[in-house]
Amino acid sequence: MRAILVDDEQLALDYLEGLLNKIGNIEVIGTFIDPFEAKKNILEEKPEIVFLDIELPEINGIELAEQIQQSLPHIHIVFITGFNDYAVKAFELNAIDYVVKPVQMRRLHETIRRFQVSRAAITHQSDPVSRICAFQSLSFTCTDETTEILNVKWRTSKARGIFTFLLQHRNEYISKDDLLELFWPEVDREKGMMQLYSTIYQIRKTLSSIHFEIEITSQANGYQLKLNNVKFDVEEWENGLRENPIVNDETLPVHQRLLNVYQGDYLSQEDYLWAENERERLRILWFQHLTKVADYFTGKGEYAEAISLYLRMQMEAPYIDHSYFKLMQLYSEVRNFHAVEQQYVQLKKMLLEEYGVKPKASIQTWYTNWLKNVAFEDV
Repeated sequence: MRAILVDDEQLALDYLEGLLNKIGNIEVIGTFIDPFEAKKNILEEKPEIVFLDIELPEINGIELAEQIQQSLPHIHIVFITGFNDYAVKAFELNAIDYVVKPVQMRRLHETIRRFQVSRAAITHQSDPVSRICAFQSLSFTCTDETTEILNVKWRTSKARGIFTFLLQHRNEYISKDDLLELFWPEVDREKGMMQLYSTIYQIRKTLSSIHFEIEITSQANGYQLKLNNVKFDVEEWENGLRENPIVNDETLPVHQRLLNVYQGDYLSQEDYLWAENERERLRILWFQHLTKVADYFTGKGEYAEAISLYLRMQMEAPYIDHSYFKLMQLYSEVRNFHAVEQQYVQLKKMLLEEYGVKPKASIQTWYTNWLKNVAFEDV
């Protein structure tokens, strides 16, 4: 394998190169003191592995690694750090590969072994469909002949959280200061930036390990996530709604598929307060879509289908009165009078317990008139 070494001390470079030569099967194709010259050479030569000192003149080693990985996302970078560097704890926490100065042969052997195992595990596949799912919880799937749910190993919960936040704001530039305020509110800026660089680095490594070609680019003082050829179920669902505004006999199969895509509220099983506004926005879209499809079935006289949809709405959103009233009307159409009364009782109970109010006057009036009509029919 080919390696490039970057350190601001020539003696350290010579020492590390000597150790790597003793290990064997490693060709050191360049050693650099100047980080910018190193970056230029790395982008041109595309080595398999880079040994990179953290404390470099003019630029932090982690920031340099970040810039390199924007162009070479699959490159393996090993950080070299002093024992007293406060960043060591952060690296251990994020499981970023590093060696501590003075570099020991045993530790270097272990680093190379880990890299070789990781490299051997990479297999060349055809062109399966990579997809991220975010209804209920975050998951990653790969579809070829079958769909496989991938076991994505996030090094920290913050890495998972920051990735999900950038995913929600895909194609937008999110400032580093906003990320620091949201994910490291009580950490001073210098240490927070170090943590952020480490976490972005680890996110890229995680995405590379599952072969998802997602870009996280750094520009000015922010980051931007681009999905490229990776599908996102929330985006696909919204596009489907936008492209099929009318429910009719021809488009019904599309709308039924869209109803099945929405398996639960957006990230409802994740503890992300910042996702609540987006969750509510998508919930309203789903609510409107389900109502539109149910109205189509009602207009066709297919009451059982409409009832099934409103029961689903009631299960997913039990604190909205819309489904109760619609079910009362539908059960009346199919002459299931007991179910009408049951829905009204449940509605009154829900409104009283949750909001301390009675049903809307229009619903009360409808129910009173319905009772009179039923009583009249019984005479």
